[in-house]
Amino acid sequence: MSEATAVPTHCPYCALQCGMSLRPTGVPELPAEVVDRTDFPVNRGALCGKGRTAPAVLSSRVRLTEPLVRSPDTGALVPASWEEALAAVADGLRRTRADHGPDAVGVFGGGGLTNEKAYTLGKFARLVLGTSQIDYNGRFCMSSAAAAHGRAFGLDRGLPFPLEDIPRTGCVILVGSNLAETMPPALRYLTELKENGGKLIVVDPRRTRTAEQADLHLAPRPGTDLALALGMLHLVVAEGRVDEEFVAARTSGWEEARAGAMSHWPEQVERITGVPLPLLREAVALFGEPATGMVLTARGPEQQSKGTDTVGAWINLCLATGKAGRPLSGYGCLTGQGNGQGGREHGQKADQLPGYRKLDDPAARAHVAGVWGVPPESLPGPGRSAYELLDALGGDVRALLLMGSNPVVSAPRAAHVEGRLRSLDFLAVADVVLSETAALADVVLPVTQWAEETGTMTNLEGRVLLRRRALTPPAGVRSDLEVLHALAGLLGWEKGFPAEPEEVFDELRRASAGGPADYSGISYRRIEEEQGVFWPCPETGTGTGTGTGTGTETGTGTGTSTGTGTGTGTGTGTGETVTGGSDTGGTGTSETGTGGSRHPGTPRLFLDRFATPDGRARFVPVVHRAAAEETDAEYPVVLTTGRVVSQYQSGAQTRRVDELNAAAPGPFVELHPRVAERLGVAEGERVAVVSRRGRAVAPARITTAIRPDTVFMPFHWAGEGRANTLVNPALDPVSRMPEFKVCAVRLERAGQDTP
Repeated sequence: MSEATAVPTHCPYCALQCGMSLRPTGVPELPAEVVDRTDFPVNRGALCGKGRTAPAVLSSRVRLTEPLVRSPDTGALVPASWEEALAAVADGLRRTRADHGPDAVGVFGGGGLTNEKAYTLGKFARLVLGTSQIDYNGRFCMSSAAAAHGRAFGLDRGLPFPLEDIPRTGCVILVGSNLAETMPPALRYLTELKENGGKLIVVDPRRTRTAEQADLHLAPRPGTDLALALGMLHLVVAEGRVDEEFVAARTSGWEEARAGAMSHWPEQVERITGVPLPLLREAVALFGEPATGMVLTARGPEQQSKGTDTVGAWINLCLATGKAGRPLSGYGCLTGQGNGQGGREHGQKADQLPGYRKLDDPAARAHVAGVWGVPPESLPGPGRSAYELLDALGGDVRALLLMGSNPVVSAPRAAHVEGRLRSLDFLAVADVVLSETAALADVVLPVTQWAEETGTMTNLEGRVLLRRRALTPPAGVRSDLEVLHALAGLLGWEKGFPAEPEEVFDELRRASAGGPADYSGISYRRIEEEQGVFWPCPETGTGTGTGTGTGTETGTGTGTSTGTGTGTGTGTGTGETVTGGSDTGGTGTSETGTGGSRHPGTPRLFLDRFATPDGRARFVPVVHRAAAEETDAEYPVVLTTGRVVSQYQSGAQTRRVDELNAAAPGPFVELHPRVAERLGVAEGERVAVVSRRGRAVAPARITTAIRPDTVFMPFHWAGEGRANTLVNPALDPVSRMPEFKVCAVRLERAGQDTP
């Protein structure tokens, strides 16, 4: 085929959502090949190995192509027709609901589902099943950053600015992120930053490939990032680096936050973190001296039982130095999963409704219920967070419908979660491959992949993208939307659950209108024309006006205007829907639209106002506290976990790609030479890592790139090397994020060298 037949789309993996094109091959073993797509601004043609090999998971050799139902005779999963499989799922859900009530049925989603799927899954749970018990694996990813973002700014979007701004700022502090391995195409933004004279500070207990690029590497003990940020803020105050004018004009709560920071003496912070005081002072100088700067966090500081406060401390540093709400400055979260941003906006999270509305807000319930055509009081209230839901399986929750997740590998205290899944009366899993979780199911439904369906994703910038269907799926495979449509019909809802993605998106637009994440002005056509559209993007009418703020907009004319901002508007026409008070600029901007012009989308948030009731960013006073589980004589070493470049998340897909497995064939334990010497192990020898929750075994990888008091394991594998068997499910009190990044362990020799 000619290159002209290649379909422009996006990578199925991380939140960069890199642009690529797919060209069909007509060969079932590898039905498509990747063609470079240089026009998409995020990656400009660059792809990592995972993106380049993504079509391998489309192969008929590795993916599911027919439904499976567990045989009552043999206990094995056996092929079944779609009619049999769907009837079995409907019967299992119906029977559980009848016997134990609606909240005995749980739903678990994923941060890789398209916006259309996440929206429909939340609607299905609350209308068809009537259950409050729905959450998703994004709770394990960026929920602490989302909570901190909301507390400080009144709105959560991963990055409040596009990636293209990063190379033009004065200094970036990158906290707990190894971009070189987790998002390789994004590393160019840091390279360009340094080429432009900007400075890079990396905070990580390991000297990663990303830390090697830094002007300054700070290596704190895992779990002490909060103290580090407070120590830096203390020095900002002591050295007279506070932007007093910005603090007075655009923030509130400074005195309380200042007092909290001043109680953390730099010498005390040095003892807690292990970061030498001279390096702490150097970091403050590098960040404080330029006029612009950014702090970007990832899972390191966020996956902690104090993750919300930790991120809040870094936000306080930005606010105190005036590096927020201004061009080329601000705090941002490097969202992990492919649709980690959109997945938390449209209703598959336990406490949220579409448009990032709160489920316990009467006005939000009324709006969404109106779109859905049901009474607001019929919607269930907030349910359990992800780990709490998984922990309740087999108890209060007797049946589970799971889409787009593999908690047997990805959940904290994974052996316990696996046991809870096994204890269910009924488990149905919709997946592309037979993951470790799907292998436990009573019914497995084979669903389409990214290349075989159309749908929208929202990347870490808040840019809403369109992934286009490039291939016809195998005959025995259906989309998740088709599955939910069929199940809704079998359970008595013949209408309201369309299977066509664009029809679902049009309803999502109406449901999100006026909410914090307003998509009402976004369409498939606009996304194609503009290479993505940044939310908030309300649907505009034929008026003119300007405005900023957060509250209720007023206007004159023959149109109507709704939203959450304060401002003024005049005009004639059908009116506007706004978020954050900007007629056409979105939250915190003051752009103006004239006549019938459509809203331009909002690449940059908070430039005039923050999305709080008074328009001011809020300092949140925080103090350092210990991890939920500190080391002791029995468990003297800290375990932290993370990713490697050639695998992704639970590895359910990437572990089926030969090229990626050749580069990263299995788990390992990274430890310092002094630790290896004390243990008496050499490179490649098997090491057992033991916590209070279990034991994992993997080959030793000995390196000076890690602190002597810390070991690291990647979490992509099941079996005896499953890192998440070990980790602590202690939850952040605000975000309900488990403490993946800090747990106490001991090391033991486990036997022979690996082959």
